[in-house]
Amino acid sequence: MRISESKIEEIRNAANIVDVVSEYVQLRKRGRNYIGLCPFHSEKTPSFTVSDEKQIYHCFGCHNGGNVFKFLMEYKKISFVEAVQELADQYGIELNFDDSIPEGQSEQETLFDINTEVARYFSNNLLNDDEGQIAREYFQKRNIKVQTMRAFGLGYALNGWENLVSFLKQKNIDLEKALQLGLIGRNKDGRVYDKLAGRIIFPIFSPNGRVVAFAGRKLREDDTGAKYINSPESIIYVKGRVLYGLSFAKDEIRKLDKAIIVEGYMDLISLYQAGIKNVVAVSGTALTDEQAQLLSRYTKNVVLLFDADTAGIAASMRSIEILLRKDFDVKIATLPAGEDPDSFVNKYGKEEFEETIKRAENFLEYQTAYFEKQGMFVDPTKAAEAIRELVKPIAIIDDELKRNILIKAISKKFNLREKLLEKELEKALEQEKKIARTQTQRIYKEENISQKVLIPEKIKSIPPQFYNIEKEIIKLLFENDSVIIELILQHIEQENLELEIHRTVFEKIKTYFSEQGNSNPADLISLFDDETQAYLREITIEQHTLSHTWFEKHPSINSENNLYRYAADIITKFRQLHIELKISENQKAIENADSEEIALNLMRENQELERKKREIKIEVHGQNF
Repeated sequence: MRISESKIEEIRNAANIVDVVSEYVQLRKRGRNYIGLCPFHSEKTPSFTVSDEKQIYHCFGCHNGGNVFKFLMEYKKISFVEAVQELADQYGIELNFDDSIPEGQSEQETLFDINTEVARYFSNNLLNDDEGQIAREYFQKRNIKVQTMRAFGLGYALNGWENLVSFLKQKNIDLEKALQLGLIGRNKDGRVYDKLAGRIIFPIFSPNGRVVAFAGRKLREDDTGAKYINSPESIIYVKGRVLYGLSFAKDEIRKLDKAIIVEGYMDLISLYQAGIKNVVAVSGTALTDEQAQLLSRYTKNVVLLFDADTAGIAASMRSIEILLRKDFDVKIATLPAGEDPDSFVNKYGKEEFEETIKRAENFLEYQTAYFEKQGMFVDPTKAAEAIRELVKPIAIIDDELKRNILIKAISKKFNLREKLLEKELEKALEQEKKIARTQTQRIYKEENISQKVLIPEKIKSIPPQFYNIEKEIIKLLFENDSVIIELILQHIEQENLELEIHRTVFEKIKTYFSEQGNSNPADLISLFDDETQAYLREITIEQHTLSHTWFEKHPSINSENNLYRYAADIITKFRQLHIELKISENQKAIENADSEEIALNLMRENQELERKKREIKIEVHGQNF
């Protein structure tokens, strides 16, 4: 099932990009645009720009950009359909699905559909199949109720090599797609087989509740595979961008303004069943920057609850730094030795667990207690090293008042002069600035399009005046003005544009506009590939508005006509520039003419070209001026 184009357009028209982005980024008005700090890379000076007129955004630092759907997809790490659904819900638009749109039009949607079918299959195996009894008993021993199994879509993969393969064939599901999703494998002989056979299944959901992947836990002692087999990454699943349980927890996290982060699937499920619903799990991966960014959409207050073993403590330490960089208030809760959240809540109940969360320490107290257990404050050398380690995360915090309070706490705890600690903090702050600069440079190099791509190399081969005026013509096509577009298409020929990227853009817009009559910049930009889109955003959203200089020179022109007048002037100048180039070429030929007759013919041609130059202005401006 697909969302119709007309419905997508209705939602896009209803959702003002400035309003949507403002929910996540603090924006301020600058000229015709809005600016703020980019949410997609670290920066101190705002380079993130949102155009209300064009309904697009663009960062001049990392070059991330697009329309309102793209923003939600990038910011919340969700699919296009999920972004459409979220905006439809937000603006009260009923979402219709169109069955007539061919399968395969969206590979992403096809993969979602396959995962949904397979999730139902696994769930049915667990709840209804005789062989599923072994998995039901496992969950019963873990005190998981049937309603909880249903709520989380828990399942079981029948033991054997071809049970799922047979199901996929019955449902006419593309086996190559199932291979891509890691549901089945292929052996050396080319035969396909079930990869998760004999395992209990944990479906992994996107924030909007769509199945993006599966985790299969082994159940039988004779299973020689890993304890968990997880889906490989695909276009609908990137491991480091998903928090297990977020689709179930997000409303409670918003309500309580707090999230508890645990390590495992069963930890989360047991807590949720006990009534503690503001919980997410990292599940098999260390907390990532992207997971922290995703969680920041719902709260800035986090309690970490990892195992008290060496690995759990190390994970807590790494997570503290990542969360502080995203401006979280971080606390760490500790359970008795040998307990994890699953066993603890089953043994002691919800109230005792909540008391444990209330006793959570701030990150500084936690790290201090850890260093004390390691005996680092006994030896002066190690004590100095430990105190420096305590100061380092404080440098990550942007809030200067918070930093000062934490420095005072260390000073009081270890009876040290504050000025001494402030010097250490200054060193750590300088190091933090270096890290930020390095990360920014890496983002520029690895994540997005370089300036060489944004301004094509071919520009060097044409006169600057041609590039500048062609650029203005392309910008005018994205002014959301059908009259301007018609004027340009009427008076400019595609083949006269010098730069190939401009010819490509011109041709596509001419075809699209003639067929659709649509001049919406967000729609027009979406016609192109990523590199061209980035180039177009770069030139159409600028610190100065399109006709800034021209308006200053022509203050008497009223606001209703000035853009049209500017467009007419640009078209005239563009066409005259080509004539002037021809006149210049003829003038050189005259100087080197082999005969007087050739020279006279060239002179006559130049006179005709001069006449055409004068006529062009009348032709372009004549109807309105």
